[in-house]
Amino acid sequence: MASAAERIHDLLMELVRVVGLHQLDRAVPEHSVSLAQVFALHELDTGTPMSQRDLADRLRLEKSTVSRLVADLDRKGLLERERDPANRRVYRLRITPAGHALHAGMRDSQHPPLARWVDALTPDERKALLIGLAALVRVVRADFRRS
Repeated sequence: MASAAERIHDLLMELVRVVGLHQLDRAVPEHSVSLAQVFALHELDTGTPMSQRDLADRLRLEKSTVSRLVADLDRKGLLERERDPANRRVYRLRITPAGHALHAGMRDSQHPPLARWVDALTPDERKALLIGLAALVRVVRADFRRS
């Protein structure tokens, strides 16, 4: 019999396959945006500028990877880099209106299927999923902070 960890692993892998997240080159093909860039836009779409270091920490990516990712998003007009007046060595990143529109469009295209799937769950299943996913994120985040 599979352990709970093995079963959760299998279910997460199945979810990734069913939704198609494993097809990274298809993240947003019409805009040539990678999955990492999608996550960056999501993090930046808060209205508050963020440093490249903060973005690297949020995405758990190397600084050099984020530097290339940011340069590409900047070239595409999806974010702006501004020098921090308090520390000229630091860039502050801000999503542009075009970046916000792209992120909103991606979000709007993804929410209807997710809403259908969640609505198909029983109220008890929805509650259990929310509790379980929140708990899993909490313990994973804590584990990564320790390492």
